Amino acid sequence: MQVYLVGGAVRDGLLGRPVTDKDFVVVGSSVEQMLAAGFVQVGADFPVFLHPTSHEEYALARTERKQGHGYQGFSVHASPDVTLQQDLQRRDLTINAMAIEVTSLTDDTPITGEVIDYYGGLDDIEQKTLRHVSDAFGEDPLRVLRVARFYGRYHALGFSISSDTLQLMRKLATSGELAHLSCERVWQESSRATMQVSPHIYWQTLFDIGALDDYFAPLGQAWQNTTVKETVQTALYFAGQMQLNLSQRWALLMASLDDALFHLKNDATTASKSISSLGQSAKVPKAHTQFASLFVEQAQQLNNIDELNAAQKIDLIQACSAHKAPEKISQLLVTSQVLQLAIHHREMMLALSSYHAIGMPDIASDLKGPAIGAALRGARIQHLQAQDEQT
Repeated sequence: MQVYLVGGAVRDGLLGRPVTDKDFVVVGSSVEQMLAAGFVQVGADFPVFLHPTSHEEYALARTERKQGHGYQGFSVHASPDVTLQQDLQRRDLTINAMAIEVTSLTDDTPITGEVIDYYGGLDDIEQKTLRHVSDAFGEDPLRVLRVARFYGRYHALGFSISSDTLQLMRKLATSGELAHLSCERVWQESSRATMQVSPHIYWQTLFDIGALDDYFAPLGQAWQNTTVKETVQTALYFAGQMQLNLSQRWALLMASLDDALFHLKNDATTASKSISSLGQSAKVPKAHTQFASLFVEQAQQLNNIDELNAAQKIDLIQACSAHKAPEKISQLLVTSQVLQLAIHHREMMLALSSYHAIGMPDIASDLKGPAIGAALRGARIQHLQAQDEQT
């Protein structure tokens, strides 16, 4: 019997990130041996066990074969003759397919600390690349969401998705396989990704590969408008930097459905209904849907607190139930400020773009002295005005 630390603990250790969970693979053992050692099996037909004291997961080395749709459509084969290399081959990304041998079932001290790397994970960490291990990647649609989540998690470190892996993700997204995932599992991945330091990356990736259609179609439709998409992505970026909670981040994402916030056509009531409908179909917890709906319903009041009279402030307190939960009005105000910051940020980035778009070749060549600066300023203003009219 050989025991190996695998997956995220190895990856994060190499990246110098905190290791919070440890998973192990056991080669050369059986269900009977694991039970005899005091381990508790997780599920009757799945070869994963919980350590009797640490409760960490120990799985028998296994292979999988695709037999149906979705991430559960697999037959699992676990036996003492399955090798570590075979077990690691079924994993999603090379950076998650590395192992370190430890002493025993009862002692997770590394024997030598050598990283066992059959599939190039060390090189991909060095190159900051998210790459699939094998073509088996395409058998599990959940991996589309997982890779997008890992991208959001490691984007700030400079990681990117390899072109081959991105192509496989796009193929899975358009194959209809994502529709076979449970709403609960989709929300689990999406909520975890939304709480990463770069939540916008997850949603941008799903949008880019066409993976929003099955569960978040209204969001994909709203993001066809570049202004909406870029503004909300910026807001999510700020939310990650400011460590906003999940309800606040979800409200910012759902603000995409409120045309009124972007001076388009719909009103807040229409947006609130869309948010509720999406929340029901995607099985989003009610607390997050209710907060997002409240946010768009009260957006105008929240944006203009300093202009509200006494009656309007009392009505806002009542509408937000802040008399029962005072923290809610604070959370709504912060969320509103983050969205307004994103709107203003985009406006100034467009202005900066216009500034850089105009140079000396764009003004008369015979100008001298202060006339040059005046001409550049005027041309930049005209360029920005034209940009504003287009958007």
